[in-house]
Amino acid sequence: MMNTIKKCAVTSLMLLVTHAASAAIALESKAPDFTLRTTAGSNLRLQEQRGKVVMINFWATWCGPCQQELPKLNQLYVKYQAAGFELLGVNVDDDVKHATDVATKLGLKFPVLLDTDKSLSKLYDLSTMPSTLIIDRDGKVHYIHKGYLAGVENDYEKQIRECLK
Repeated sequence: MMNTIKKCAVTSLMLLVTHAASAAIALESKAPDFTLRTTAGSNLRLQEQRGKVVMINFWATWCGPCQQELPKLNQLYVKYQAAGFELLGVNVDDDVKHATDVATKLGLKFPVLLDTDKSLSKLYDLSTMPSTLIIDRDGKVHYIHKGYLAGVENDYEKQIRECLK
């Protein structure tokens, strides 16, 4: 009886660890596909962006570092969009109007997607705001950034240029 309990406990622990490991996004793995509604009202699917270098930035209106980072991301988007770069700003707020107002106030040119139910944040296993991923033209995750520190946009630019080559 005790061996059976131990086996069950070990099996349960292994399943838990395997699930936790598979939930996190790994470098060089394919980015999980998703479709979200944009603030403009249309749907946007990641799979349809293949052939472009895609940056996904998860942000929230209550996040101070997000507010600092978004204008700098906007500059990168404007600079590299014509070269095959797409930036998707995924907002995780519950209040769509508030997210739309902030995006408008900041003059964001890139698509802002709405993850009000946090399903995409859970799929990508994100716990830090902001979080940013850079995905190559084939859909593989090349870089993952958690949080924001002034100057990291220089790293972003180097990484975007590398993936655009």
